[in-house]
Amino acid sequence: MSKNNDNQNLAVIDFIKSIYSKDKFIPLHEPRFKGNEKKYLRECIDTTFVSSVGKFVDQFEEKIAKYTGAKYAVATTNGTSSLHVSLILAGVEKNNEVITQPLNFIATCNAISYCSAKPIFIDVDKDTMGLSPSKLKSFLEKNTLIKNKKCINKKTKRVIKACVPTHSYGHPCRIDEIKKVCDEYCIFLIEDAAESVGSFYKKKHTGTYGQIGAMSFNGNKIITAGGGGCIITNNKVLAKKAKHLTTTAKVPHKWNFNHDMIGYNYRMPNINAALLLAQLEKLNDFIDNKRNLAKRYEAFFKNADYEFFKEPKNSKSNYWLNSIILKNKHQKDKFLEQTNSRGVMTRPIWTLMNDLPMFKDAECHNLNNSKWLDERVVNIPSSTTL
Repeated sequence: MSKNNDNQNLAVIDFIKSIYSKDKFIPLHEPRFKGNEKKYLRECIDTTFVSSVGKFVDQFEEKIAKYTGAKYAVATTNGTSSLHVSLILAGVEKNNEVITQPLNFIATCNAISYCSAKPIFIDVDKDTMGLSPSKLKSFLEKNTLIKNKKCINKKTKRVIKACVPTHSYGHPCRIDEIKKVCDEYCIFLIEDAAESVGSFYKKKHTGTYGQIGAMSFNGNKIITAGGGGCIITNNKVLAKKAKHLTTTAKVPHKWNFNHDMIGYNYRMPNINAALLLAQLEKLNDFIDNKRNLAKRYEAFFKNADYEFFKEPKNSKSNYWLNSIILKNKHQKDKFLEQTNSRGVMTRPIWTLMNDLPMFKDAECHNLNNSKWLDERVVNIPSSTTL
């Protein structure tokens, strides 16, 4: 690493500290509570409805459905539970296969594993960091056949039941093209929109192109319930089953406890929904703020050797995490060391899923873009500014 790069890294650190007006630790992404959070939480506590029954859960589901343009929403405990139930709704069973991308957070592959299914890793596009529709189509053309409206992997003889692309760091992938491919090959499309609440592709909210979209409201997301997740869909049958499954599959009755299938205790508590409802009221303000932050970063990095990652074409991104692309792994590692040692939290992208021991034997196809990004991308502080 040259002295010039060292100086440039120090300039980046100074710039980030000037944005957040801090000399000490600057986190990667912290929550902001600027609205009715305390008011709604107090009301929730005063009524004693703090568990999974209460008006805030219903109100949040109604408002997030309206915001995204989906017909139905089912609030869950976290994004992973939303993904897990979405896969069950897609009919994913033991030894089925699910296509996803290697550049991903572990939750997606964990959910696939909960169903005892096998992931297939297809590469991403460099300009979206999301699943590549052209590489998806190429893989399916060469390696599958359609039999009885099922997509069969010719190599493993297993059914490819679902596809789960991710809108990485809030940036929409080419989801309309992915949907077209999935429809052609009889594959159920689940959008991992955990990071892209408030992001739009071709004027449609992420999560509304597939049969199902899964969201997350973890503490580091653009709006948060501390935890929390959500399933959105336009399919009434899927929505009804999602609510049933996430409520331990309990059959409604005035007093008896009857359950008609294996269910899950995945329903969002009312106290979390109270917090989240207040956050949702501020979502547009947060997005405007974060998009302005991205513009400041973009202007700054025009004069640097590092490339700022901009929202893809036809997209309006929430810029959940701002990313820069360095020239090589050595430069990336040095940048990470210098920033973190000086109180500026930066992180590489997630370890590629196929490099984790649990998935080292998974089927992979042409992951050149994922590997290239893995060696170069760093996420920098992205909290909404005060």
